[in-house]
Amino acid sequence: MKKKRRTILPRADINITPLIDILLVLLVIFMTISPTARTGLKAAIPQPPPPAPERPQETVVVLSMDRNGVIRINQDEIQPASLIERVQDIFKTRNDRTIFVQADDELLFNDVAQLIDAAKGAGVNRIGLMTGSFSVLGQPRAPAWEYDSATRPRAKSSICVSRLIVNG
Repeated sequence: MKKKRRTILPRADINITPLIDILLVLLVIFMTISPTARTGLKAAIPQPPPPAPERPQETVVVLSMDRNGVIRINQDEIQPASLIERVQDIFKTRNDRTIFVQADDELLFNDVAQLIDAAKGAGVNRIGLMTGSFSVLGQPRAPAWEYDSATRPRAKSSICVSRLIVNG
């Protein structure tokens, strides 16, 4: 008699024993890694500020140039060579590093740009341009900058303040 040879056929079902072993190992690993004691959020509770003497209100710093090229900081005349040093001295003790630039309407834009550049070089973070446009009831606003095709852009004088943040 001849023995029949059995052929091994592939099985279509998955052996899940190794999968369960892997899952148990991962479970043990994550249980040892995770903290056992629950801790709350570390929050800093705000404390009331200590009573301090009332300090005077900080004044606004206005850097201006008239049509003759005279530079002023809050009506104090400054030489162009000492402009950066003077602005640095003003903003040494201040938290708010904002300055406003005001220029005569006859100045070229290049002169105004040099004032802005000097202020940025002195460490000013925010620069506000004081423009010359304002509206009277029922009349349109005049533009803050006008372009004269024969020459170059000119700044117009200012009454209202527009805020421009110059990032360097």
